[in-house]
Amino acid sequence: MSYLKEIDPEIYDAILKEVNRESDKLELIASENFVSEAVLEAAGGIMTNKYAEGYPGKRYYGGCEFVDIAEELARERAKKLFGCEHANVQPHSGSQANMAVYFTILEPGDKVMGLDLSHGGHLTHGHPINFSGKLFEFHGYQVEKETEVVDMDKLIALAKEIKPKLIVTGASAYPRILDFAKFREAADAVGAYLMVDIAHIAGLIAAGYHPSPIPYADFVTSTTHKTLRGPRGGMVMCKEKYAADLDRTVMPGIQGGPLMHIIAAKAVAFKEAMSDDFKDYQKRILENARTMSEELKARGYHIVSGGTDTHLFLMSFLDRDFSGKKVEKALDKAGITVNKNTVPFDTRKPFVTSGIRIGTPALTTRGMGVEEMKTIADFIDRAIINMKDDEELDKIRLEVKALCDKFPLYPGRKE
Repeated sequence: MSYLKEIDPEIYDAILKEVNRESDKLELIASENFVSEAVLEAAGGIMTNKYAEGYPGKRYYGGCEFVDIAEELARERAKKLFGCEHANVQPHSGSQANMAVYFTILEPGDKVMGLDLSHGGHLTHGHPINFSGKLFEFHGYQVEKETEVVDMDKLIALAKEIKPKLIVTGASAYPRILDFAKFREAADAVGAYLMVDIAHIAGLIAAGYHPSPIPYADFVTSTTHKTLRGPRGGMVMCKEKYAADLDRTVMPGIQGGPLMHIIAAKAVAFKEAMSDDFKDYQKRILENARTMSEELKARGYHIVSGGTDTHLFLMSFLDRDFSGKKVEKALDKAGITVNKNTVPFDTRKPFVTSGIRIGTPALTTRGMGVEEMKTIADFIDRAIINMKDDEELDKIRLEVKALCDKFPLYPGRKE
């Protein structure tokens, strides 16, 4: 980064500090990961210069012959990786991928069912402050109070009552396996489309550790980061019969020029995800999540739904006198990065919350395993117990740094 250091030392300094933050702290945010050097190289590469409105072979600009190669590779690799009929890799984010599906098949005011945000859903699954909730008539479904999982028979009954045009499943904070066949049954019962948002579990699906929605869904959306370990971006997969309409919705419907450097990086990530190493990596993500959740459960913490089948789990403090926000701040002082998160039937405001969300993809990328998860569970427990003791939190921070030093991240980028 010698050019940047000379031209813009302030931005250079901010980037360097971010390198150090990622290297020296434990990253437990479930929606974050560390990309490979190859993905970084593509994402920061020369294709950022190229405007390429349209699609490979059908661009509105000249000079697209080489970015066409990158996008075609990304599309074909996505199709092979997930076994889908069509893939659009141009959405800039998961939110825009979801928007693309909505705008392809819905009209303003249409009825849609989606998982309630406080029960593990996503903003774009119908929250009233989001475009999805403003434009469409969303009806939220929830988890059961006793089990903290979705009762599929009740969901089918609710669908018959509401008669939505679209059912959305997928989540940002739901730790259990999703039964896509049952969601298809619900959609078929009312003649609805089915969209599955696999942003969080895409890597698990690609590696075969979570059932695939491809045989059941009309549309499947995803981000390309999180468990998939690619650049920040989105994608949509669908049946071939929807392909032309979907592509027109993405461009020119909701986007202009695609980010060709990011699409190139997506292609790299998809290739990486086809390897045996990636499958083993996903297996270790699951082992790590289960180990840490069980360790914290054994220490008396309430783990939502009793555990996890995926890369993430939720700690609920509904029965405690402190909030998720306070825990997040205490853990940050101890060198552990998490996000406060609403939990089912939360009584606190969304900016305060009664829980935290924990994920293991980033730690697993660094090479940490089940023994480290046990150590980190102990760090978390000690930090919560001593959340008002800055001296103790600083001691934990030094132990965290020592652990991180054993698993270096981007060593060539630190100064």
